[in-house]
Amino acid sequence: MTRLRTLLRIDCMAAALAGVLVWLCAGWLADLYALPRDLLLTIAAVNLLYASGSGSLALRERPPQSLIAMLAVANVVWAVVCLTLAVRHAGTASLFGLGHLLGEALLVGGLACLEWAWRAGAPTARRGLPS
Repeated sequence: MTRLRTLLRIDCMAAALAGVLVWLCAGWLADLYALPRDLLLTIAAVNLLYASGSGSLALRERPPQSLIAMLAVANVVWAVVCLTLAVRHAGTASLFGLGHLLGEALLVGGLACLEWAWRAGAPTARRGLPS
């Protein structure tokens, strides 16, 4: 359980840091990335919302397996969204912008794989969840 909670903490901190930095630097990054500012603000907001979810699980002594599975699926969905955005903006985004989108897709995809693999150590309804 310790490595799962450590992974959740890393996941939370990475998402929170990315969300805050992109939110604060959205105007500058929009120019650097050649991506719409509103898109970057949306990405920042999603990262901050996601950080709150993974952070709340990291704070639990025994996060439920079902919630870890949902988090992993959310990561896969976000990775696909980032890949889709990279393809959609491939003709206009700068190398930095594409690198950000592809890098985020790789990071969250990797986190999804680890969370999915390590969810087995989390409690299930059959093993009994703490009340």
